[in-house]
Amino acid sequence: MESVNSETERQSSDDSSSSGNSQSQRRVGILYDERMCKHSTPDGDHHPENPNRIRAIWNKLQIARIPQRCVVLNAKEAEDRFILNVHAKKHVDLIKNISSKEFDSRRNKIAAKFNSIYFNEGSSESAYLAAGSVVDVVERVAKGELNSAFAIVRPPGHHAEHNEAMGFCLHNNVAIATSFLLNERPELGIKKILIVDWDVHHGNGTQKMFWKDSRVLFFSVHRHEFGTFYPANDDGFYTMIGEGPGAGYNINVPWENGYCGDADYLAVWDHILIPVAKEFNPDIIIISAGFDAAVGDPLGGCRVTPYGYSVMLKKLMNFSQGKIVLALEGGYNLDSIANSALACMQVLLENMPINGSSEAYPFESTWRVIQAVRQELKVFWPTLADELPTTLISQTAQVPNLLFLSSDSEVEDDNGAQASEDLEEVLQGIIQPLSNLKVDEDHQGKEETEGMFDKNNNAYSPWRSELSKIDVWYASFGSNMWKPRFLCYVKGGQVEGMQGPCRGSLDKTPPKEILWGTYPHHLFFGRESTSSWGPGGVAFLNPERKIQDKAYLCLYRITLEQFNDILCQENNSSYCMTSPLFDLDDLISVASNESNSLELQMRGWYSNVVYLGKEEDIPILTMTCVNSDMESFRSGKLPIVAPCKAYMNTLVRGLVEGGQLSEEEAMAYIQEATKKPL
Repeated sequence: MESVNSETERQSSDDSSSSGNSQSQRRVGILYDERMCKHSTPDGDHHPENPNRIRAIWNKLQIARIPQRCVVLNAKEAEDRFILNVHAKKHVDLIKNISSKEFDSRRNKIAAKFNSIYFNEGSSESAYLAAGSVVDVVERVAKGELNSAFAIVRPPGHHAEHNEAMGFCLHNNVAIATSFLLNERPELGIKKILIVDWDVHHGNGTQKMFWKDSRVLFFSVHRHEFGTFYPANDDGFYTMIGEGPGAGYNINVPWENGYCGDADYLAVWDHILIPVAKEFNPDIIIISAGFDAAVGDPLGGCRVTPYGYSVMLKKLMNFSQGKIVLALEGGYNLDSIANSALACMQVLLENMPINGSSEAYPFESTWRVIQAVRQELKVFWPTLADELPTTLISQTAQVPNLLFLSSDSEVEDDNGAQASEDLEEVLQGIIQPLSNLKVDEDHQGKEETEGMFDKNNNAYSPWRSELSKIDVWYASFGSNMWKPRFLCYVKGGQVEGMQGPCRGSLDKTPPKEILWGTYPHHLFFGRESTSSWGPGGVAFLNPERKIQDKAYLCLYRITLEQFNDILCQENNSSYCMTSPLFDLDDLISVASNESNSLELQMRGWYSNVVYLGKEEDIPILTMTCVNSDMESFRSGKLPIVAPCKAYMNTLVRGLVEGGQLSEEEAMAYIQEATKKPL
C-alpha cells in the first residue's frame, strides 16, 4: 500500500494573539483524513462505529476554528513491519487483503466469525491509515516537532489482539505506535510510555501486548461489572496486574456499575493514576481516547462531561513535559464525541481545562474499587500504601435504582434512549451541572439496538427466517431450569432475586415442549459475582462426559433463532446479530465432531455450545464455559464459589416444580455440586 503524508501548517494571526502566550508556545498537531471514512458496513446498514463519528468531530473543530491554530496532518499508512511488532502475520495478511476482490464473495462470512466486526472494500485502507497515523503523530511528538497531538482515526484499535480483530477494532493503533517508539526509534530517548485508556470498555488487546513489559505502564478505567460488560471476561479485573517484569505495570480500574461520571473518574485520577504516574515518570503519554463514557453515549451508559475530560487531560499534561498524543477509540453519540474532542483540543492548545465545575461525589462503589486497586498495587507503588481517610470515602452519591439495561453488553436495547432521558431526570438530585458546554442527548440510543434490528428498527430477516424453521432442545442446568426464569430470556423481564431485567428474544413464543433428563456431566459453581445475581457463583457444566457424573437438565424445545438470542443474552454479548452466532452449519459440525462441542468466536462465560444427543430426533444443545476456562477452574486461576441464596433457590424451585427432586434432595444435589472436586 502507498504511504501518503502531507502536512499543512496554518496559524492565524488573530487566533495567536487572542489566547495568550501559552497558545503561541504550544505546537499542537491534529490529524484527520476523509479516506478513513471508506470503512463502513458492506450493505449500508446502520452501525454505531460509522464514518460520521470522525466527521462529527472534524466539523465541530472546524466550526470552533481549531484547525487554524494547529499543525494539520493527513494520514499515513502503516508499514507491515511495524504492525508485525504486535500482531501475528496471519492477522496482518487478513487485514491487508480483506478488501481485495478475491475476498468479495466471502468477506461477510469471514467477518461473521469475529466478535463485532464488519469488513468492506475500504476496510484495509482505513485500518492501515488509522495505525500509520498514530505512529506518525507519536513520532512527531517524541521528536519534539509537536508538543502534543490528536489523531482522529478509525477504525478504533484497543480491542484488537495479537491474532484477532474484535469489538469494532482491526489493528491495535496505540499498541503499534507504542511498540514503534520503544523498538524502532530508540534514538528518540523514549524509554517509558504511559498508556491511559479512558474508553468505557476495557482495552484487552493493548493490555495483552504489554503484559510483561515494564517499559509500558498500561492504565484502563472501564465498565466491567464483574466480567459481564464487553468484552465480557476477567481481563479487566483489578487483579490483572501484569506478569514477570511487567508485574505492577498493568492497572485496571473496573467499575461495578454504569452511570459513573466526572466525580468518579477524577477520584480515580487523584488517588490512583496521578500518584503512580509521578513515580513512573513517563517520557510520553498516549491516550486511548474513547469518548463512549461521555454523557449521552448509547453504548457506554456513563456520565462524563466535556469538562470532565478536559480536567482529566489537564492533570496528565503535568507529566512528560506535556508530550501527549490522543488517539480516538470509541464514542457513539455524535454530539458527545464532538463536544468532548473539542474540550480536549482546547486543553492541548491552552494548557487549561474548559470552564466548568463539579460538585458531585463519587459512588460508594467507586471508593470500594479505588481501595481494592490501591491494596492490590501498593507493593509495586508505595505511593498507594496509605489508607484513604474515612472522611473522604464516606462522601458518596447513590447509583440511581432506575432502569437496568437488559444486557451488560456493548449495545443497549431499544429502550436505551428513554432510559437516558429518565436517568437525566433522576440524576438532577444527585449531580449538579458540571459543564457550561451543553451536550444534547438526541435519541441515537433508539438506533443502537441489541444487534437485532436495522436502522429502521426492522428485524434482520434472512438468517432469522431460516433458523426459525429449525427446532432444537435448549438444555439448562442452572437457574433456567425454573421455567419463569427461562422465560425472561424469551419474553423479557426478571424474577425475584435478579438484579435487573433481561431484554428477551425477538421471537417471544414460549417453548413448544418441556422435558427433563439426566446427563453424564459434572455440575459445578464458579466465578465470584454476576450482574444478574450479585455476589456468588453460577452454574457451569463440564463439557467432558464422564459416566460417573450425573446432572439434571431441563430441556426446552425452541427454535434455533431463539437459541441464538438466548446465547447472546447468556454471554452479555455485543455481537452484531446481522448474522447468527450459531448457524445450521455449526449445528451439523457440533453434532459430528468428536468432542461434541464448539467454542464460538464471541467472548463470554457460556460461549461453548455442547451437543448432548437427540430427543424425538431433535438436537439437544447446552452452553457452558470454554475448555480454557475449565483448566482455569481446575488450577484455581478462576474461583470455585458456592451460589448465593437467591440463585440457589431458583435452582431448587426448578428441580422441585419440574418434578425431579424434593426440596431436601434438590438442596443436597446443589450442595454436592459445590463440594465435588473437578
